Amino acid sequence: MRGQQVLVVDDEREMRVAMEEVLKRCGLRVTTAQDGAGAVEKFCQDLYDLVIADVKMPRMSGLELLKEIRRIAPKIPVILVTAYGSVDGAVKAMKEGAFDYIQKPFSPEELEEVVKRALSRNGRGQQGVKQWQIITQDPEVLELLDIAQKIAPSCAPVLITGESGTGKELFARYIHERSGREGPFVAVNCAALPEGLLESELFGHERGAFTGAVAQKRGKFEIANHGTVLLDEISEMPLSLQAKLLRALQSGEIDRVGGIKPVPVDIRVIATSNKSLIEEVREGRFREDLFFRLNVVPLHLPPLRKRKGDIPLLASYFLNKYAQLNQKEVRRISEETMRLLTGYSWPGNVREMENVIHRAVLLCEGEVLEPRHLVMDEALAPRPLLPVEPGTSLREMEKWLILETLKKVKGNRTRAARLLGVSTRTIRNKLKEYRMSGKEFA
Repeated sequence: MRGQQVLVVDDEREMRVAMEEVLKRCGLRVTTAQDGAGAVEKFCQDLYDLVIADVKMPRMSGLELLKEIRRIAPKIPVILVTAYGSVDGAVKAMKEGAFDYIQKPFSPEELEEVVKRALSRNGRGQQGVKQWQIITQDPEVLELLDIAQKIAPSCAPVLITGESGTGKELFARYIHERSGREGPFVAVNCAALPEGLLESELFGHERGAFTGAVAQKRGKFEIANHGTVLLDEISEMPLSLQAKLLRALQSGEIDRVGGIKPVPVDIRVIATSNKSLIEEVREGRFREDLFFRLNVVPLHLPPLRKRKGDIPLLASYFLNKYAQLNQKEVRRISEETMRLLTGYSWPGNVREMENVIHRAVLLCEGEVLEPRHLVMDEALAPRPLLPVEPGTSLREMEKWLILETLKKVKGNRTRAARLLGVSTRTIRNKLKEYRMSGKEFA
């Protein structure tokens, strides 16, 4: 139990302090919040093994906080503190998924006992479910999470699309953890295996099916029986194997390579792709019938550059994660560093951001992450598009292009004219029209 991290949430300062002192005596690391909304923010920025929260609080009640914690990290135990005699609230808390409840007033020994049980049961600590935590406050992503939670208990196939690094596998695990399926989550990277091995990897093979098959081998579909199979980058699957996958999805049976009878399987298939499968179908590289079979529940994850509000949240989360992991004293991110992080286009999305923050934490020797600690590959970043919308006048577009070119050449009219293919006189006349001298760019 020693060394694990607990989040204590109570709007009464005296109660927060009392619980904090008891838990610290047990060797636990404690963070406190005075209401549910503040607790959610702290929970998203750090790694916790247990949450203890009062039921009655302003802004967000303990029950509402419980639901939010269950959405973000369903296997992190939550203990709710209820008023004496509030049996109905306690029953409701247990129904909503609370690990246990404790009634006021309670002794330090009672608190220690229930906390010990919760942390003992959780067991997996920071190496468990929390590594799959989805950190977001973006409305579009929150809506996708809501859809994922609603469809999780069904057996419907799910197709998750989005750029590399946006968290497609994370979403797949999120769905599996809420599905209630008893079997395991098994991931297969369709792009990492050659065509000759992929079929055997998915469906297994019998002894003697091909050279080197010295024993029967179960495939990923059999291993994941009663669970979930993730077909990562399914657009890379060969057409010949797509037909066999379609048959398996339709019949609920797979054929081992070299087998003589089908093997029944009960699995949920989630497929991911960083390409547009509709385009792949049009180009003849993906079967249309398989696309429709998989596209029962489509989820498209936005790139990080379109969810700028998540960047400070993610940066703080990764900072705390890797500071703890590497036993560094880094505590916060400077304003200038955060400005650079939010202004970057993140072509590698969340995966790239995690790597950048991890590297920065290792390079940082103080308590504050500074710009000099960041190493980002601007060459990989996509070039900015012209900031124009349909309906923008040609005159406005022309002005923007002339001024941006002058900015690039530091106000040199001759160079700007050469780049734009016009005369220096034209540049001079345009600046006069814009009531600018050109010195602004020098």
